[in-house]
Order: sequence, then structure tokens, then C-alpha cells
Amino acid sequence: MNHDLTLTDDLVLSRMGYGAMQLAGPNAFGPPRDRSEAVRVLRSAVDLGVTHLDTSDYYGPATTNEIVREALHPYPAAVKIVTKVGFRRGPDGSWDPSPHDLREQVQANLDHLGLDVLDAANLRVPGPGSLAEAFAVMAELQREGLVRHLGLSNVTAEQVAEARAIAPVVFVQNLYNLVERSDDPLVDALAADGIGFVPFFPLGGWNPLQHGVLEEVAAELGATGQQVALAWLLQRSPNVLVIPGTSSVAHLRENVAARELELPPAALERLDLLGR
Repeated sequence: MNHDLTLTDDLVLSRMGYGAMQLAGPNAFGPPRDRSEAVRVLRSAVDLGVTHLDTSDYYGPATTNEIVREALHPYPAAVKIVTKVGFRRGPDGSWDPSPHDLREQVQANLDHLGLDVLDAANLRVPGPGSLAEAFAVMAELQREGLVRHLGLSNVTAEQVAEARAIAPVVFVQNLYNLVERSDDPLVDALAADGIGFVPFFPLGGWNPLQHGVLEEVAAELGATGQQVALAWLLQRSPNVLVIPGTSSVAHLRENVAARELELPPAALERLDLLGR
């Protein structure tokens, strides 16, 4: 199994990535419980060969990007930072759609990360409906040299097609995991077109994955249930990249070890049934 995915000549990502959302406070709002540990997590991820770091200025807000900068700037050449725009945080921690100030959001990500250009930025979409106006703004920012590559988050197949008519899309980031499989057709369609698929909440997010079959397979393989769930995603399709998050170095090491876990056909068959 390949550990890296080449999406373009200048965008090669480790398929085992790291999602930085948990480096902020609860519900990705406010400061972290232990900032020094957050810095250690990021540095450890890079030491372990992770080159795909997923973040956003609306985690905190700004907190996570500032920690990423503290831990890793100046950034190693191989490390690619992928961010998201399209939402802002309310004073109560609410997640508020904000498609009308994307330029300001991109600039805030650049400022807090200490960058002149973003490697990639996902447009986070609040739900069904046309994204043409918002994605056209992202395409303009790309033409201006503020963003190298564009992605989408929380989208339907129809919205992906609409965006691709405006500008190239390098990956899609949607809810998907061992038991949440509604995007199975989209994963396969994107793979056929050489577009990456990045599951968010690969381990269940706010409701961690728990299932008897998952734990049985993990016990048989001498692994944890979370490792099995991540390994399943990596074996699901070669265009899948995972970005599990954690605020613990020990948990990070456990997650990254899943890239070496090869699930035998019988285990894959049992696990595949969980999402059907």
C-alpha cells in the first residue's frame, strides 16, 4: 500500500495525515488545555513522516493556526498545510456560515500561519445549493497566487461537478468512516478522476466508533479498534487520505502506526458489512 498520494506535481501528501482541530479547546473553541503538548504533537507528527496537516483559522478561532506556526515555522519543504474557509465562529462558539468574506478568511489563514501562499484550501459548504459564486471567489484567489490548490468540504456529487466546471478540485473532504458510508459512490467516482477523498471524523468525531465486530477484528490482529478503522479507510481506495486528530503524542503514535496495518480479506469482508 502506498504511503503517499500524488495529486499534482507540487502536491504530494502522506495518506496518513493529521487533523489539527483538537489542538484548540473543547469543540475546537478557545485555547488548548496544554499548549506545550499541542506543539509536541505537531512536531512529532512531522517526525513520524506526516506531510499532510489539516487546519483552519476557525479552529479557536486562530488558535490552531498559531500553534501550527509556533511548532513548525519555517515549514519543512515536504509538509503541506491544508486549510478551510467558509465559516466563522460566533462568540458562543457557534459555527456560522460565512461565504461572503472568503478573501478575508484566506488572508487570516495566511497571516496566522505565517505564509504568503496556502498550499491548498477547502471551501466548506453549509449544505445543499449552488456553490458557484463562492467557488468562483476561491478560483480568483488561486489566480492571484494566494492559494495553490482548491478543495471542497461537506459537498454532494452535484456540487463537486459544479465546482469542477469553474476550477480544478484536488480533493473532497466529507463525513465518511467505517459505518458512515453514504459517500461510497463519490469515493469511487473521485478515484476514477484522480481526485483525493479525505474523510472527516474518520474515527467517528464527537461519537467515537464502537462496534463489536470492530473490536473483534482488532483483538485478532493485536491492534486497537481505532487503528483498524483507519487501516480500513486506507485500504478502501487508493485516493483516500485520512486526517485523524488528537492532542496527545501517545495517541498520535498509535494512529500513525495504523498505516502499517494490513487487513486480511476476511477481516475486510466483515468490516465492509458494518456500513451496509
